[in-house]
Amino acid sequence: MAVGVTLLAVTVAGSAACGGRRSGATAEGGGGAITCRVDKETRLAMATGNATGVYYALGNAYALQVKSNSANKIQATAAETGASVQNIQQLVAGEYQVAFSLFDTAIDAVQGKGSFDGKKQSIQALARIYDNYTHVIVRADSGINSMADMKGKRISTGSPKSGTEVIAWRLLKAAGVDPEKDITPQRLDLAKSVDGMKDGSIDGLVWSGGLPTPGITDLFTTLGDKVKFVEVTGLLTKLRESNQAYQAASIPASTYRTRVDIPTIVVPNVLLAKGDLDGNVACVLVRTLFDRHDELIKANAAAKGISLETARKTDPVPLHRGAQEALDKLGAK
Repeated sequence: MAVGVTLLAVTVAGSAACGGRRSGATAEGGGGAITCRVDKETRLAMATGNATGVYYALGNAYALQVKSNSANKIQATAAETGASVQNIQQLVAGEYQVAFSLFDTAIDAVQGKGSFDGKKQSIQALARIYDNYTHVIVRADSGINSMADMKGKRISTGSPKSGTEVIAWRLLKAAGVDPEKDITPQRLDLAKSVDGMKDGSIDGLVWSGGLPTPGITDLFTTLGDKVKFVEVTGLLTKLRESNQAYQAASIPASTYRTRVDIPTIVVPNVLLAKGDLDGNVACVLVRTLFDRHDELIKANAAAKGISLETARKTDPVPLHRGAQEALDKLGAK
């Protein structure tokens, strides 16, 4: 299914976004009764992430299911992007109507912290979805056994303006490493990071993604014991000082065929929109997550983490009123 749905991807989302605004996706978002029915064709552009990451794979599948679940009234397209920070900036600018984001970045946005430099962003949540797992992976011959050991090394901290970059910098700083001075930072997307690990041009990478992330599967399949995970859970307390979203969890050994489960730090993902997104469109978007849950899981197993029990847990990011209506009807707590 994942291969088929990639036909929906677009590399330049500007025209799709404009089409979404013209079609009424953002009309009457603040008022009127919500029926969860869309009667006229509406175009939506969805900001996802790197092409070898879960956002992109799941976003394409989600776009296809939204179209089907709306009787073809919502024409959704999923675009490859640099991910969270960029997604929010372009969502607010009107270039996209829906955006995937890490929860810590979304919290930073509504509070005007971190990458948003004192400017609170007017965004709302459609739902909390699955969790992202922090992957800190190094070449086994790099001499790196902790984040502190990354001093003097070539480390990929993720795409510029991505949620991965936010977490990578916070992890390094928590370990006493200045990401601008103490390492040779490589601001690479996941595909280039994996290539760099394979050819030895970088010593390690940080990645935040769902399980399994296709690019990381490729890395371990190709290099096996030549790469390894680095333990980071000891930095959790310091990370939580900067943002409340971080939690502890483990990457099961079966995910990437490691010898043992890998303790790590996780952060939830959220689907975001602006408050002026039409309430009925928002309602359909949220219902699709659950009406077509099985189909999303076929695209990527990370979708198993989409749950009615956690969908509302987006505070301090406000929940869109169309999402509230959908979750009320679905019986979410």
